[in-house]
Amino acid sequence: MESRKIVMLGGGGVGKSALTIQYVQEQFVDEYDPTIEDSYRRQTLIDEEIAILEILDTAGQEEYASMRDQYLLAGEGFVCVYSITSRSTFNEIEQFIQGILRAKDKNQGEVPIVLVGNKADLEKYREVTTGEGSELAKSLGIANFFETSAKSRQNVQQVFHAITRQIRKSKAGQPLRK
Repeated sequence: MESRKIVMLGGGGVGKSALTIQYVQEQFVDEYDPTIEDSYRRQTLIDEEIAILEILDTAGQEEYASMRDQYLLAGEGFVCVYSITSRSTFNEIEQFIQGILRAKDKNQGEVPIVLVGNKADLEKYREVTTGEGSELAKSLGIANFFETSAKSRQNVQQVFHAITRQIRKSKAGQPLRK
């Protein structure tokens, strides 16, 4: 049975924990309690194969950046999250991607990464368009982009299944782009 290490990355308050808890425990947590580092496990069936997903929910706050290299090295796949209601969190994504590539000593398109614009249920507060998210993913060589809502469960399962599929491709030496 395969075990996959997935790391959640993104700025503070973008919903990394909410997405993770919605996926693992199928509940929405709406109070914001900044994470330092939490670990979750879920066994699931993806494409007729059982996978154990070990999900590391990381701190978005800059004061915990020193811990980042450790979990970037340990991670096999990365879910990079910004909030569609916060332009600044969107602008930080490239730094997270560069950090991953530097830690892994890989080039764009060689590391399993999914880009996520979270809080799609807050459309009236949107600051980042779907097109901008899609374009960023394309420009960074990221094969999968989703807009999600941890609150309504929109695309939550799809994100974790997509990153697992990418990890499998990577382990098999296959290209990550479609």
